[in-house]
Amino acid sequence: MPELERLRADHAEAVLAFESANRAYFAMSISDRGDEYFETFTERHRALLAEQDAGIGAYYVLVDDDDDDGAVLGRFNLVFVGDGVAELGYRVAQRATGRGVASAAVRDLCVLATSRHGVSTLRAATSHENVASQRVLLNAGFVEVGPADPSDIGGKQGSWFQRDLVPAAGSGTPSSSSSRSPTRRRAPSTRFPSTSRVNGWP
Repeated sequence: MPELERLRADHAEAVLAFESANRAYFAMSISDRGDEYFETFTERHRALLAEQDAGIGAYYVLVDDDDDDGAVLGRFNLVFVGDGVAELGYRVAQRATGRGVASAAVRDLCVLATSRHGVSTLRAATSHENVASQRVLLNAGFVEVGPADPSDIGGKQGSWFQRDLVPAAGSGTPSSSSSRSPTRRRAPSTRFPSTSRVNGWP
């Protein structure tokens, strides 16, 4: 079964392979990163680890346990914006789509967000045309809470989705109740470009 792992220095080669193999696929729905991203990948990876160490965010990779080389199937990021709120971003390999991999990983990340990082609210923005990302969020217990500024999602029209991670009574499992509109804050400049905040990144 695929497993979420906190981003480490030794993930660099697998993450670069993931980004390279899926570059054309991701470019179908988001702006291409450009050659510079790949040419300076080592420095960018180090910068992400430094951000993580500084508490700016928590960055995860979804590793294929069935692959002897530990291939990366997806990237799932939390960027902390204050007051117990984090913004979620993710992207999943083309070969892993349509199998419920993204929804399962987002649900697992919800548990980690509250138990490991003290997050009480997760939010993500996705474009109206990105039906797949909307479905992932809804399947993971998020609800739509209002329009997103186009600047948050690559100039496209879209919506914010939110999930309040309040442990259900006696279960220790985050609930999916949500009623507040998110307060946007600018994400760190090293975040990945995104299909949405859901699929997006340093």
